[in-house]
Amino acid sequence: MNIAILGAGAMGSLFGGLLAEAGQDVILLDINEGHLNAIRNNGLGLCTDSGDRQVTRLTAMRPEQAQVSPDLLIVFTKTLHTEAALAGVRRLLSPDTLVLTLQNGLGNIEAVGRHVRQDRILIGMTTWPADLVGPGQVRSHGQGLVRIMPVEIQQQKAATQVAKILSLAGLRCEVDPQAWTAIWEKVAFNAALNSLCAVTGCTVGQLNAVSDGLALARAVVAEVIATAQSAGINADAAHCMASVTDALARHKAHKPSMLQDVIAGRQTEIESINGEVVARAHRAGIAVPHTEMLLGLVRLIQARKAEDA
Repeated sequence: MNIAILGAGAMGSLFGGLLAEAGQDVILLDINEGHLNAIRNNGLGLCTDSGDRQVTRLTAMRPEQAQVSPDLLIVFTKTLHTEAALAGVRRLLSPDTLVLTLQNGLGNIEAVGRHVRQDRILIGMTTWPADLVGPGQVRSHGQGLVRIMPVEIQQQKAATQVAKILSLAGLRCEVDPQAWTAIWEKVAFNAALNSLCAVTGCTVGQLNAVSDGLALARAVVAEVIATAQSAGINADAAHCMASVTDALARHKAHKPSMLQDVIAGRQTEIESINGEVVARAHRAGIAVPHTEMLLGLVRLIQARKAEDA
């Protein structure tokens, strides 16, 4: 299968590298020239539980340089860049191209749907951890999974094929008709851990230094799950908290992408995570004070970083 990864940051590079190792034809599309050049010159360095190696059987280029129409486009760009990124590759998308968004947050179907027919969209989530530790170097330790579903039911067969390809690459993918539950539970997970790490500067494991860290995470999870349930999503706070406590124990050194963005002075995905939750909670008449406070704090940090730049 010809697979293009749109957004070759930590997660996109991890998926692209593993898919290439499994024999798929993979193109990484990104605008980070340092990262692209390192991959072109030396291959993609993967450091996982399976060991350290260089993956050379893949291509890395800027979106405007791509010529081949992919069978599958996996979108891993930050949500604030989705519109521009898809506009940049629209000429590559044939009527048969499937587009899978595994992005964080909410509102991804709406953003992708402005560029792609609904019957070509697959949506899902992943719990795989990944860190970009240098140009052309990705680290991922611990286990994860992927859950996907087609936006329209007639693409169930296509979703099953994509899930098989991802699983053969070791990415443990399932077609799940309850994927919206998994998506919302990941939103709750990220609203808690990503934003807490972003405002404190803590790694995931450091949130366990005092009991307040877990208590704050639990409060945010409860608020997000209540918002999901008000929309008819069968999300479960206990199941989400099990993922949070597992991350605190197993991904201790992991710096979530939101913290990495804050450190680098970049805009974060706070609006598509905490921001979307707060907006939907307000419409449903649900109080989400912890989630809203973290939203405000990350906005302040972003504004200060922009002023200092």
